[in-house]
Amino acid sequence: MPSTHKKVIVRKHDRDSISGFVSPSNFVVEGKLELLSTSGNVVGIDLHEIKAVYFVREFSDGELMTRKTFTTRPRTEGLWVRLKFKDSDVIEGILPNDLTQNPDEGFLMNPPDLRSNAQRVFVPRDALSSLVVIAVIGAANRRRRGGQPDTRQVTLFEQ
Repeated sequence: MPSTHKKVIVRKHDRDSISGFVSPSNFVVEGKLELLSTSGNVVGIDLHEIKAVYFVREFSDGELMTRKTFTTRPRTEGLWVRLKFKDSDVIEGILPNDLTQNPDEGFLMNPPDLRSNAQRVFVPRDALSSLVVIAVIGAANRRRRGGQPDTRQVTLFEQ
């Protein structure tokens, strides 16, 4: 198997889970998740059945995410979001600032605790009841201390 395949655990709405491997570049094809199961079969799972896809370090039956929310303001650049599932479960994560990097079918985010088994989480849009942006975290355009203001800049309001 190529080394480009990533380990995932797929959690369905009915609490069932499937372990396998996906291609990270195009794991969703025609509304289905293409998964190579651990038994070697290619399985197509409809996105309407999926609650979340966890990209993991190791296959384990334990809890995928030890923490589902951030305890403090995250330091990673991106959109700090809170996702509420249709079953009222809530998780937080960091989305890229550029939303065009996300697939059309859902959201690929970094979870709150990157030291846990789950490294990334894909959540289909159909699984969510709401998505709230809590904060935009990123490098602000800071002025240099002691620097002279740019005289070429046209001022809009004179004082």
